[in-house]
Amino acid sequence: MNLIMDALTWLGSSTAWSGPGAIPQRILEHLLLTAVVVSISFILAVPLGILVGHFRIGGNLVQAVAGAGRAIPTLGLLTLLGLWMGIGLAAPTLALIVLAAPPLLAGAFAGVTSVEPATVTAARAIGMSEWQIIRGVEIPLAAPLILGGLRSAVTQVIATATLAAYTADAGLGRFIFSGLKTRDYGEMIGGALLVIALALLLEALFALTPQRKARP
Repeated sequence: MNLIMDALTWLGSSTAWSGPGAIPQRILEHLLLTAVVVSISFILAVPLGILVGHFRIGGNLVQAVAGAGRAIPTLGLLTLLGLWMGIGLAAPTLALIVLAAPPLLAGAFAGVTSVEPATVTAARAIGMSEWQIIRGVEIPLAAPLILGGLRSAVTQVIATATLAAYTADAGLGRFIFSGLKTRDYGEMIGGALLVIALALLLEALFALTPQRKARP
């Protein structure tokens, strides 16, 4: 109970909210890192998932890659990348891309393969090209599952981006690492509470746009 009170005291202090490295700056850094990671992962994974789902080639490989990506421990990968790439944001960015890509890849693949074959056949029968089928039929119908993959990726990255502080002076993880190092547990728990609150806020924003409403 005392630790929670220490965290609330730290969160309510003016020094935590003003100056360099304060809470607003760390939140912005955390969100920017998440946006960069998810954007790169989306560009890499979603088109691949859509194409593999459309042509029905390499589905087992996609599922294996997605499963392997989920199984890789992010902290272990970040440690190896940090030793290789050095201090900075490059290592955590790459490690988080490995974390974010599998749900996006799986969501896009599952979404396209869930489209009724009869619908695709009918589209071909009226003279639509493969690209027109992908763009005008499969992507709109797959949108709920693609959005589900995006939702999962954002939540995972927001929660795990604290590890960026392991090799870089960025994000809300700085409060956790700094508090642990100096034994300022109010700061450490306060930083953890901020991460939890941010993850819940983004989850609530996704919940305001239910996946079923994405279906045309």
